[in-house]
Formats: sequence, structure tokens, C-alpha cells
Amino acid sequence: MVHIDEEHSGYHYNVMRRAIELIDAAEDNLSLEDMAAQMGMSPAHFQRVFSRWVGVSPKRYQQYLTLGHAKSLLHNQFSTVETAHASGLSGSGRLHDLFLRWEAMSPGEYAKRGAGLKIYWGWFDTAFGRAIVMGADRGICGLGFAAELGEQAAFDDLRDRWPNGKYEEAPERLDAWVQTAFGNIDIAGTKAPLLLIGAPFQVKVWEALLNVPSGQVTTYSHIAEAVGNPKAVRAVGTAIGRNPVSWLIPCHRALRKTGAMGGYHWGLPMKRAMLAYEGAQSEA
Repeated sequence: MVHIDEEHSGYHYNVMRRAIELIDAAEDNLSLEDMAAQMGMSPAHFQRVFSRWVGVSPKRYQQYLTLGHAKSLLHNQFSTVETAHASGLSGSGRLHDLFLRWEAMSPGEYAKRGAGLKIYWGWFDTAFGRAIVMGADRGICGLGFAAELGEQAAFDDLRDRWPNGKYEEAPERLDAWVQTAFGNIDIAGTKAPLLLIGAPFQVKVWEALLNVPSGQVTTYSHIAEAVGNPKAVRAVGTAIGRNPVSWLIPCHRALRKTGAMGGYHWGLPMKRAMLAYEGAQSEA
């Protein structure tokens, strides 16, 4: 299992999720004391959890959880997919952006729906709660989160995509890849391989998402342009929703051109937390 210390455990995603719910329900910004009291924590401990998790104060973090922040991202930190990869991967804090390599299954392999493919799986603790990770010999092929759906639903969701595969619980086979992908191992030249299992159009959309740097966003329409089909915005949205490797293929960075979040397969609170986490990490 991925080793994450007490300050970075999935427990603290649950704290963040509860904080998001409180912020959503409040008409005005909440004070540190109010938020801490509603979650049964002392202000000092709550402040410490926030600061260790994202590197900024709860007050500043609230600003990253608003619709206004999403619109600000589009205005100030928007990346067209064509140029993002070249301009956005320098410096620290990129985590998975720096440690991934990927390849796609052929259309023929995809059509078999996993037949003849041995898929290993395991549960891992991450900053966003419990994550189900699946992988074949060639790399990670599935990653989903249980915080909103529950563990069984998250597992079934991924397994049902490749119903003809042979599944084996073996987290030890995935551990090094997962640790590398989530930034827990920082070794020059180390890569966490991704094996993209999808239809050709879906793979093109996922490739475009991989070119959007951490802390920046793009729109569904710009992704459609990047894959050579500017009128296919709805199809792009569907392909994004079918992304099997969440977080590592950053579908959470795709917004509507109005600045609205749109949907997210693993729950909208998760998408907002991911964007807030990346925004605060970039600032920190």
C-alpha cells in the first residue's frame, strides 16, 4: 500500500470534503473558529490540517472552492491544449505530470473488452481518500475514488469496463507505480506507465487532457479543437466522463467555457477539491 504519513492520509480528504459542504451551505465565508467548531476540532488543529494538506490557510483555501475561482482560472490560468505541454511542466509541484508515460491499446485489443488481459488491483490511501487502482503488465489502466460512491461501487465501475479480463487482487504489483505517480518517489527518470484502454476517439481526448498542466484548466470546446473535431463538444464530454484513470489523466481540469465545473464521474466535491488542491499547491 502507498505509505502516506498522518498529515497526508485520506482521512484529511474527508476533512476537506466536510469543509467543502460547510462552505457550500454558508452564505458568507466562514471563520476559522466556526469551521473548526462544526467539525469538532480545535481551531489550531484544524488550521494545522489545512496548512499541511495544501500549504495555505483555510481562509485562502475557501477562495479556491468558489465558482469565481473557476472563472478566474479560465481568465488567468487557461491553457489551450496545443501549448500547455510545452509551457507548463517546469518547476516543482507537478507531481504526476512529471512522472507518467503512456501507451494505448490497439482498437482490436480494446474491442475484446479485456479478454486475455490479466488485471491486478488494490486499494491505496491518497490525499483524496481511498483509491482503487488497476493495472496490467504494461501499466496502470484504472484509477477511481471511493469517497463519494463507496468502495464497492468504485470497484464495480472500473471492472465493468473490461468485463472479460481476469482480475487478481495484488496491490504489491502496483505499489511502485502508484507511489511514483502520486509523487511519493522522486527518482530522476522514473516513470509510472499508463495503459489507456479505450476507443480511438476517447484515447485522443485523454491524450489532450495529459497536456493540461497542474494548476491550469481548459474547456471542453478547446479539447474538441485539439482532437481535430471542434463540433464534437458533447462527444468530448462523454469521453472525459469515461476516463478510466482519474487524477493522473486530469479530467478534473476540464471546465465549461462559462467557468461552470460541469460534472465529474467520481463526484463534483472531488473535482472541486482536486482543483483547489492543485491551485493551492501552485501558489505554495
